[in-house]
Parts: sequence; C-alpha cells; structure tokens
Amino acid sequence: MEQRIYDISRYAVGGEEQPVKTPVFATDSINGVVWVIRPGQTLQKHAHDQSVDVWICLRGEGVFYPAPGEKVPFHAGQIVVNRKGECHGATNTGAEDIVFVGVLAPVPSDYRAIEE
Repeated sequence: MEQRIYDISRYAVGGEEQPVKTPVFATDSINGVVWVIRPGQTLQKHAHDQSVDVWICLRGEGVFYPAPGEKVPFHAGQIVVNRKGECHGATNTGAEDIVFVGVLAPVPSDYRAIEE
C-alpha cells in the first residue's frame, strides 16, 4: 500500500543560504512539498503558467509578493492561493522559520522567474 500519511516535521529542513523545497508526495496530477524559509531569506518571485500553487502556512511570518513591487504580510494559519500565471514569492521577516506546504497541480509544472 502506498504511503498516505506524512509527518511534516521530517520534511521541514532549512538551508543556510536559500529557502529549501523538500518533495513529500507526487501523483500523476498533483504534488506536494514542504518549504522552509529561514529569517532573512527570500523565495524568488515566480509564476507557473500551467499550474495552481497553493501554500498552507504552518509556522512563521513574512511578506508575500502577489505582484512585482507589491507585498502583503502573511503568517501561520493562512492559505495562499496562486492561480495559473500569478506572481508569488515571499521573504521571511520574522524571527523563526517560515514552514509551509505547497500543493501544485497539474503536474508537470512550468516555472517562470519574475523580476522587479
């Protein structure tokens, strides 16, 4: 039987230089990852033109980038829905790691970096 229950703490591993994305599960239509953004780190603004990317924030706080030049606060307990083609990225402005689950569908997905 395939694994269906995952312990997020096993996947919440941060990096010293940049945010870390750890794959957790994948099917033929969707995948899930755990992101860790340490204080002061930034997840680059980007978009997926063919996929929706939903973030479920479990810990921490920071700023979310819904468009180039825009930022809004976000924190644990919130869900961020990034529709196809929408800019998204984040910076950790808090004192603890931001940990969120990202669910992306459909897969495979594209990636487009967004500059200011």
